[in-house]
Amino acid sequence: MAAFDPWDPAFLADPYPAYAELRARGRVHYYEPTGQWLVPHHADVSALLRERRLGRTYQHRFSHEDFGRTAPPAEHEPFHTLNDHGMLDLEPPDHTRIRRLVSKAFTPRTVEQLKPYVAKLAGELVDGLVQRGGGDLLSDVAEPLPVAVIAEMLGIPEADRAPLRPWSADICGMYELNPPEDVAAKAVRASVEFSDYLRELIAERRKEPGDDLISGLIAAHDEGDRLTEQEMISTCVLLLNAGHEATVNATVNGWYALFRNPEQLAALRADHSLIPSAIEELMRYDTPLQLFERWVLDEIEIDGTTIPRGAEIAMLFGSANHDPEVFQAPESLDLTRKENPHISFSAGIHYCIGAPLARIELAASMRALLERAPGLSLTAEPERKPNFVIRGLDGLAVSVR
Repeated sequence: MAAFDPWDPAFLADPYPAYAELRARGRVHYYEPTGQWLVPHHADVSALLRERRLGRTYQHRFSHEDFGRTAPPAEHEPFHTLNDHGMLDLEPPDHTRIRRLVSKAFTPRTVEQLKPYVAKLAGELVDGLVQRGGGDLLSDVAEPLPVAVIAEMLGIPEADRAPLRPWSADICGMYELNPPEDVAAKAVRASVEFSDYLRELIAERRKEPGDDLISGLIAAHDEGDRLTEQEMISTCVLLLNAGHEATVNATVNGWYALFRNPEQLAALRADHSLIPSAIEELMRYDTPLQLFERWVLDEIEIDGTTIPRGAEIAMLFGSANHDPEVFQAPESLDLTRKENPHISFSAGIHYCIGAPLARIELAASMRALLERAPGLSLTAEPERKPNFVIRGLDGLAVSVR
């Protein structure tokens, strides 16, 4: 029987059989190693993402002691200061205030205007891959595209962009389950360096505003829509991390899935109008974000089980996206799937603000690869990252025939 074990390489290689076993066993399961309640069914995950008795934080209502939790170690403070002031880990009214300001940069019109820039950049990256006869799809196309787009939106100069991806990767290490101390130390160091860099950049933008998101946030602040400097820094880091991490992993997970399903890849190569439904299906099929956590602010009941205040719920996105109660033949990759209510972008007030931009980036890179590298093929089996929460590959070696 498949076992849920987020540290087992066999589970990480293919967690979906273990999810099926969890779903068969019931709607909620206490998992001792992380002290969390696992929720594997689509209907429950979807409902809990909208449940106001749960929260991404509890500190707007309780102290650590009142909530029965231990405060994080003092040496981790720079990471938590950075993380806890971003809108992903805030609840209303702070979440509402920050999201309202940031959403001005992600209106459908603004995102639509980015399409030509994204398409041009994707084309240039794929052309480089073709000229070299192949390479690593991860480092040559999947990473540089969304990093450049979000850095451009934020107004981060090109010369300053090299450390962005390493900083982001180190910070995101803390989102894994029970991260070890060396991972925490890297996240703290990256939090300090990234924050220091942004503090200087914000000071420069105050003196010389530009046509970028950081300047826009400063202007909004000056007009009375208050954002503290820490909120501004945390927002920029969140936008960079969330603005590329999922897109990078969706790209490589998606192409690896296509290489393993050659009949689906052949159908896509024959009909590029499948790109929009292919993107949705690939995000469902091998979900970049496998788990999303919520704190129980007021006790709730799931299927007769009372989950007390102070507990933590782990919603299994990867399992929900393979729930046969919602998806016909969920273990099959079907790029023509019509009904596809996957929850890879979350739901409720924390629905991914950058989802429209992510879809544009994924479509641009896929179109460029299909048109400019029609013979793209896998040259070696990839190594999977030893992560569970953020699911991705260490690289994807490809050849361009």
